[in-house]
Amino acid sequence: MAVIKDKILVIEDEKSINYLIGTVLTANGYDVIKAYTGTEACQMLDAYCPDLIILDLGLPDMDGVDIIRRIRGWSVVPIIVVSARTRERDKIEALDLGADDYLTKPFGGGELLARIRTALRHTRTQAAD
Repeated sequence: MAVIKDKILVIEDEKSINYLIGTVLTANGYDVIKAYTGTEACQMLDAYCPDLIILDLGLPDMDGVDIIRRIRGWSVVPIIVVSARTRERDKIEALDLGADDYLTKPFGGGELLARIRTALRHTRTQAAD
């Protein structure tokens, strides 16, 4: 019997970081979908219906907060922001718009995985209620 893996959409324009996150996730049993721009991410959201989104705020074609707004207009999929933006107001804005968590770069793979497990667990708990 095949195991159904959680699908995670990684939206990160820095190829090395996208690759690193993808490698960590794949090694830990997740299916990974990668997007490098906001436009590409929006197309993939519709096509793949991911179980969780990892989102960088600094994308080349749009701000990540705009993607959070779009997603929250129709979905409750967990969003974990990974960003170099360390100002408190950036964190507050992203969280208030609907991000579930905020991780500042640099971060460790173990911490990212723990935050993913937490977000997925909370989503499943809410779905069971």
